Amino acid sequence: MMGLMEDHSSWDYLSVDHIKTPAFNSGVVSEASNGSKDFPVSLDAVVPDDILERIFTFLPIASMIRATAVCKRWYGIMYSSRFLWTHMLPQRPWYFMFTSNETAAGYAFDPILRKWYDLELPYIDKSSCFVSSSCGLVCFMDNDNRNTISVSNPITKNSKRLLEPPGETLPDYSTIAMKVDRLSHKYSITVAKSKQIPEDFVRWHFSVYKFDSWSGTWLTSVSEVFIGWRGGDDSVICDGVLYCLIHSTGVLGNVNPRHGLIMYDLVGGPSETSLMQTSIPVPCSLTCGRLVNLKEKLVLVGGIAKHNRPDIIKGIGIWELHERQWHEVTRMPHKFFQGFGEFDDVFACSGTDDLVYIQSYGATALLVFDMMHKQWKWSVKCPVSKRFPLQLFTGFCFEPRLDITA
Repeated sequence: MMGLMEDHSSWDYLSVDHIKTPAFNSGVVSEASNGSKDFPVSLDAVVPDDILERIFTFLPIASMIRATAVCKRWYGIMYSSRFLWTHMLPQRPWYFMFTSNETAAGYAFDPILRKWYDLELPYIDKSSCFVSSSCGLVCFMDNDNRNTISVSNPITKNSKRLLEPPGETLPDYSTIAMKVDRLSHKYSITVAKSKQIPEDFVRWHFSVYKFDSWSGTWLTSVSEVFIGWRGGDDSVICDGVLYCLIHSTGVLGNVNPRHGLIMYDLVGGPSETSLMQTSIPVPCSLTCGRLVNLKEKLVLVGGIAKHNRPDIIKGIGIWELHERQWHEVTRMPHKFFQGFGEFDDVFACSGTDDLVYIQSYGATALLVFDMMHKQWKWSVKCPVSKRFPLQLFTGFCFEPRLDITA
């Protein structure tokens, strides 16, 4: 498997404590005038706040975090200035990788500095959970108890546990999606639940519940019964619309393709047309599908199934949705697909801005695709150690920000 060496000295990663160490040393400037005596002056004393703010806007997030530890003045600028966050350069999304164990700790990859940082997630009881992220915040839903939902900023450690959503307490399938408003910093969360109707192998009850941070309450958005289809475990909010992948149950013979896409307008609300009537088929037979919001455009990353063998993956494709039509962006080159080694039929995938991260559940290899430059690139090796053959590795993508509060 490409890049999976056991030599720990080859890993390029830093601890969070290292990130918080001072990044800058105050220099000394002096002026000489007609042979007069030099007077040392601190740079910090002569540079006004607005100039420092402009300088900080050019720093990557890791350097910003280090800068907060230099002095109280720099800390105050970082955490109180609105100018800094409205004018700062865009931060590229980080990828957080962790193992399926009892602790929600792992490593975050910075694509700008190409370094890994060890990171702990507050308010998370265990790493087995559903995850969604937006604009610096990450939402977690416990896999065992689907009603335990938390919101966290992984950089500042701000966390909050939400009220339990309504509906089925133990649905057969669930998915969670989150969206943050960049101007107000308010956020909304949707939970889609799918439950088979008792003693009925054909019909599944599908419902969506929405939480708004400004109201602090859950509301039922839509409730519908699907015939021959069920809800899945992947969804995303894009430009005010909730997109959910659905799966064929195969009971009615509708097995190709096995996946479909349904849409629900979170702004306009329910319509007289059912979700299934407006569903969109996936572009080809997939082993699994992952939905990603890239600059408010819906992107599908799917495992391409072999002909007549829908459970075996032969490659990975990326498609973008334009007015209910899928347009293929690219397919993973075979050399990168082979680099994962023994690839399962499902995989972890997330992204934001213009980066898509793809990771095999059974390995720590992380592949990055740049949508803007149409380039594939391996990340440097993640320091997560593979101790047991059946240990799973997964992850999610988030934007590192200091100004977003859970």
